[in-house]
Amino acid sequence: MHQMRAMILAAGRGERMRPLTDTVPKPLLMVGGKPLIQYHIERLAQAGVRDIVINHAHLGAQLEAALGDGSRLGVRLRYSPEGEGQALETGGGIFKALPLLGPAPFLVVNGDIWTDCPFAGLGLTDGDLVHLVLVQNPPQHPLGDFALDGDRVRRDGEPRYTFSGIGVYRPELFAGCTPGAFPLAPLLRRAMDSEQAGGRLYRGHWYDIGTPQRLAQLDRWLLAGGA
Repeated sequence: MHQMRAMILAAGRGERMRPLTDTVPKPLLMVGGKPLIQYHIERLAQAGVRDIVINHAHLGAQLEAALGDGSRLGVRLRYSPEGEGQALETGGGIFKALPLLGPAPFLVVNGDIWTDCPFAGLGLTDGDLVHLVLVQNPPQHPLGDFALDGDRVRRDGEPRYTFSGIGVYRPELFAGCTPGAFPLAPLLRRAMDSEQAGGRLYRGHWYDIGTPQRLAQLDRWLLAGGA
């Protein structure tokens, strides 16, 4: 695990977070006294993941200015800029960053979640292309995304859970893809159909920071000593 590289997805525009994100990129919004993305970086460092790639688009220069090379946080940060207004969606963003992520399986974390999920135990089963962390369905997403059957993730079935935005991927998942914007979900479903998608259910704390209200709620919880 300690050799694994990670990517934090930070290119989203954060439309639902406006006006907060008009002047600050969503991953730099303050929660519990520090930028949202800093929690991910610190947890990755605790798990022994020191080599981290961050993609960005909207106000990306602010992210690089705030975080620098990562040495202050004990990691090595590299950036995959997508340009203002050029966001490549999740699939295209990861594909563009593959040269920085290398040939081995890598961990990807959505920049707009907060979780205490331990990254240290995450990895791939032999033969799998993906390992997805699923969580209980939040109120805003009651139907979930995928089904979990033991340690197999399937597109259909019960019980259904929500994809947390945390996954481990083999670069081969992106075989045949071409540069540009494309979503990740069809690649995940293809891996499920070929029985190459493992996963687990995480029952700890997980927040999707999709609205200013949810950001404020998490902020209050953290400042009250929630974590």
